[in-house]
Amino acid sequence: MSSKRNTTTPAFSRRGFLRGVGVTVALPWLESIATVSASGQSDLAEPPRRMLLISNNLGVLPGPFFPKTSGRDYESSPYLSELSDFRNDFTIISGLSHPDVAGGHSTENCFLTAARGPTRSGFRNSISLDQFAAEALGPVTRFSTLNLGVNIDKANRSLSWTRDGALLPAEDSAPALFRRMFVQGEPANVDRQLRRLEERASILDTLLDDARQLEQRLGRDDRARLDQYLTSVREVEHRLHSAREWELRPKPLTDQAPPADIQDQKLFFEKFELLLSMAQLALESDSTRIVTLMVDAFATPVFQLHEGQQTTDGYHNLSHHGQAEEKVAQLEDADRQQMTLLKKLFQSLAAKQDGDRRLLDNTMVLFGSNMGDANTHNNTNLPILLAGGGFRHGQHLVFHRDHNPPLCNLFVSLLQRLGIEADGFGSSSGTLTGLEIRP
Repeated sequence: MSSKRNTTTPAFSRRGFLRGVGVTVALPWLESIATVSASGQSDLAEPPRRMLLISNNLGVLPGPFFPKTSGRDYESSPYLSELSDFRNDFTIISGLSHPDVAGGHSTENCFLTAARGPTRSGFRNSISLDQFAAEALGPVTRFSTLNLGVNIDKANRSLSWTRDGALLPAEDSAPALFRRMFVQGEPANVDRQLRRLEERASILDTLLDDARQLEQRLGRDDRARLDQYLTSVREVEHRLHSAREWELRPKPLTDQAPPADIQDQKLFFEKFELLLSMAQLALESDSTRIVTLMVDAFATPVFQLHEGQQTTDGYHNLSHHGQAEEKVAQLEDADRQQMTLLKKLFQSLAAKQDGDRRLLDNTMVLFGSNMGDANTHNNTNLPILLAGGGFRHGQHLVFHRDHNPPLCNLFVSLLQRLGIEADGFGSSSGTLTGLEIRP
């Protein structure tokens, strides 16, 4: 931006300036800081509460997923029979959706944001649940959140979005994530990273100075936008400071061996299982309290169902089954295997002690989708399974199929369970009725 300014005609491109805002505040790698020991465990009297948010962007077949009956005596569905050992550790919720979030696959980036009208011209996403929670919790862990993906199209899809509606790219490499969490860099590499952080801070200082000089020449609407921008920059400044402090601290130790990478998209379930294990490792080591994981079924080509058996088509084409028996059978197989992976996750979380409770009791696990029925591009009656977190589970909560309450009511309940004093998020109208804390 030029230092010479015309006092009568603004010497800047508003469109270009606002694009710069989006880029400037979209810094997904910034980390927060807390009082954490070298082992990675926070010095807290009570174990922290955690949250793992998982979404398959093509969902599951609704018929075999949802139970036919409701309440605590519900009759288990075919899919939920895979999770029968943990019946009292999860709740199935039917009849929820995001109001005015329709348009089939275009809703996949709105699952954790509830931003309305994703197919409208000029649509801009809003802040996602994980980022909202991270802002409220403050600098308590090395990573404020971790955003992961299975077979994900990182440039176009994500569960995590900034307050300005910018996409935060997902990490799909287990080895790269392991290095970020546990491998201490060489002194020269640490110094290099510190210099980069200082350079970014200098850039932000310059942007702030330029922005303040622009403010006097802007109209009311642009001033409001600029104020939002300045707030975002200040938040980034804070995160940069936190990131610098974390670079000076030793990373936690783990007895886990570095994972092997799985790059073959056909190994869909193996990749899913690996990323779930990495998510647990991140939570268990207190590297973060919040993890998101998008299972990008839409981008998954022909994949391996079992050893020596592949699907006849890519995941997306299978999802538009039109009741064709062969396609439905393959989807049921894939859905059941995902339930099996959830069961393994629950087993692992339940086997780990976390203070005087199980890690599962202190970790909310949400599995769901933006798709109620991918075959018909329906975005209502979303499949939602909530496990752990200290809730009183063992029930099927049923809401009106034709007049769905907002899914964000559940999100508010999750935020409050994290200890965040939030009475609203997205399209919420309150907390979720029927979801109670375990005595």
